[in-house]
Amino acid sequence: MKKIDYKWTALFLLWIACFLQQGMRQIFPPLASTIGGEFGADAAFRGSVMGVFTLVYALSVPFSGMAGDFLSRKKIVVFSLAVFSLGVLGAGWASGILGIMLLYGGINGFGQSFFYPATTSIVQQLHSENKATALSILQLAIYLGIITFSFASGKMLDVCGDWRVPFKVFGFIGVVWAVALVFLLRNTPLNAASSVKPAFSQALKSVFSKPSVVLLALGLGMQIFVDVGFKMWMPTYLEETFPGMSKASCGLNAVLWHYLGAFAGVMIASRLSDKLVRRRPGIRMEMNIIGLLLGAPFILWMARAESFEAICWAMGLFGFFRGVYDSNQFASIFDVVEPRYRASAMGVMLAFAFAFGALAPVVLGVVKDAFTMSAGLAALSVFFVVGAALIAAARLCADMLDTKPPKA
Repeated sequence: MKKIDYKWTALFLLWIACFLQQGMRQIFPPLASTIGGEFGADAAFRGSVMGVFTLVYALSVPFSGMAGDFLSRKKIVVFSLAVFSLGVLGAGWASGILGIMLLYGGINGFGQSFFYPATTSIVQQLHSENKATALSILQLAIYLGIITFSFASGKMLDVCGDWRVPFKVFGFIGVVWAVALVFLLRNTPLNAASSVKPAFSQALKSVFSKPSVVLLALGLGMQIFVDVGFKMWMPTYLEETFPGMSKASCGLNAVLWHYLGAFAGVMIASRLSDKLVRRRPGIRMEMNIIGLLLGAPFILWMARAESFEAICWAMGLFGFFRGVYDSNQFASIFDVVEPRYRASAMGVMLAFAFAFGALAPVVLGVVKDAFTMSAGLAALSVFFVVGAALIAAARLCADMLDTKPPKA
């Protein structure tokens, strides 16, 4: 196969892997109430499954970029896919909620933490001349994976009456695809100049020495908290609010309208910010602020709406403004971090953001047990407002205190 053709073959292979990776994150939420009922687990304990996943992911992600120093990125992708698929597969045989917490939460979270940095690095290298298009295609896999697996998990439970089936089926498919990548995916070594990474201490300094970077990391933590809590508990909320709705419908509607809105928000806001950035250098952070601030009222509406149609509209508009934030989520960070520290600094920032986000499923579970799920979801709007305030402070610091980094 010609080299010019292989870059698209690689993108297809990694697209499927990314579809599986993101989808497997959404297997548990549509099944949570059924699993909890079988094992007698309350809402807080069920929420701990996704809390463990997010915390393990947070603790592991700083080392995922460093793994590229001594392993090929192909090996990292295959290793990651095999590990988290085996964790999901094993959860299908778990004998209790603790087993699911260990396998689906711990092993799945550990494996997934190594996937995205290596995958995006391969895609950016092979598609250096059209990287925006290639990464947008990969982003589509993220949204479709979440939507498809959320629906399919609920559908399998509706049809088979056994919550273990989705774990076994999707885990097995992931293992098969990992084996396929061993033979189909080529190793693409980094150039010698780009493979030199800064020391971890330098990465820490690049984050904590600039107030704007610290504030952006805190803002990212607020967004991750909302994202993890929403994806975990929205299927349960629909199930309890509309008792006649099937598991499949709850799983699908809990994410479909949100991510359709997010896709529209990403496409519009990214194009707009790219056009305005030369005339208005702070536009990327301003898009972050707009996304979080204007998304907050729709989270509140989503939690308080009484009709199914109103909830769907609220989720879609919440998703749209979340997409506005996502469109410049990392680009705004890159504006204030020196290019040579960006990958390592992102590992540090993601570790913090996901560690904070790990609290969301548990906190919302506690609120559900003590009050209502509606109250927990409504409270997520506060985190969007706080996140917007933190990024607004970062915007001021970038102008007043920080030294502008050299352009990449």
